[in-house]
Amino acid sequence: MTHTTQKLSSKSEVLIEKENKYGAHNYHPLPVVLEKGEGVYVWDVDGKKYFDFLSAYSAVNQGHCHPKIVGAMMEQAQRLTLTSRAFYNDQLGVYEEYITNYFGFDKVLPMNTGAEAVETALKLCRKWAYEVKGISENQAQIIVCENNFHGRTTTIISFSNDEGARKSFGPFTEGFIKIPYDDTQALENALKSSKNIAGFLVEPIQGEAGVYVPSEGYLAKAKALCEAHNVLFIADEVQTGIARTGKLLAVHHENVQPDILILGKAISGGVYPVSAVLANNGIMNVIKPGQHGSTFGGNPIAAAVAIAALEVVREENLSENAEKLGIILRKGLNEIAERNPLIELVRGKGLLNAIVINSGEDSDLAWDICLRFRDYGLLAKPTHGNKIRFAPPLVITEPQIYECLAIIEKALNDFK
Repeated sequence: MTHTTQKLSSKSEVLIEKENKYGAHNYHPLPVVLEKGEGVYVWDVDGKKYFDFLSAYSAVNQGHCHPKIVGAMMEQAQRLTLTSRAFYNDQLGVYEEYITNYFGFDKVLPMNTGAEAVETALKLCRKWAYEVKGISENQAQIIVCENNFHGRTTTIISFSNDEGARKSFGPFTEGFIKIPYDDTQALENALKSSKNIAGFLVEPIQGEAGVYVPSEGYLAKAKALCEAHNVLFIADEVQTGIARTGKLLAVHHENVQPDILILGKAISGGVYPVSAVLANNGIMNVIKPGQHGSTFGGNPIAAAVAIAALEVVREENLSENAEKLGIILRKGLNEIAERNPLIELVRGKGLLNAIVINSGEDSDLAWDICLRFRDYGLLAKPTHGNKIRFAPPLVITEPQIYECLAIIEKALNDFK
């Protein structure tokens, strides 16, 4: 038994049409037009309130428009916004000291977006391979995993197996070896296959692939294999980092310290583009002046915002909240799955979760379910066809989790 999906208001239709007419069609958004956010909630242009269960792909872990983070941005924006790196500024060194101590590394290279940070890590890994490990110039190879998502730049899509992201964008960058995810034997075989392996780039949980959580022990074994072969373990924690999975970093679930750590998204609480690559001196010192940079990377606003955002994570115990409420959310979802065969599988860690809908990947059912979630006041988005991510801001409360579970079950029951 279903009912008709709610109609868009004329105000929403006008704004959506503007995007369709004047913007490139590189996204397929859920039809809802948002104008305000606070904590776990967002409001559309007609004043309807929703739970945000995507958190801007885990960028707003600290909740929408967190007053401390927004306050830091506004205060700094009125004093100094950008100097470029041609000069020093009074915020960057303070931020660099703070973030390196926070995550336990010697140095940070500041950038703006997640994809830029991944590109930075790849360049850093290759340079280390030539100048420290002694691999011959232009021969370095980096191992990556199938079904990865690390961004959309030309180099990154070179090692993607998402044909939608790759088709008609070649020729592609060489130097990458693809292996199955969550397969330490495949990693060991690849490491033994060549003396030119420089690094292993991995998501601790594959987010875009549908919140694919690897087997327990996978990350620790992978790190040990990399150490045994003098290969850099590069953790892309752009989506999984900053308390999302119930630990400060997802690799901390297995007590792994990466050789290179990639951060983005929630490092600013979603109010400003900030990303970072962290490594110790033996790796980071291969980068010399003029060899890598960014006009906006390390700007004063970014520095002030990132410190405030990371302080909020500690002050509000967001890792602990994500761990506790993630268990409650998955338990509730599994109970719904027992009553409704539409949910084939529930998976996740902390507050990064997904349900797999019992339909083919090419089916529109997950999209239709997300439209119904929207009708009932919850926003989520399908990924890879039949998977729906559930990743609310980490400031969500236990009563709100139960309220959202009721919305999810009500919507799913419409499709029984």
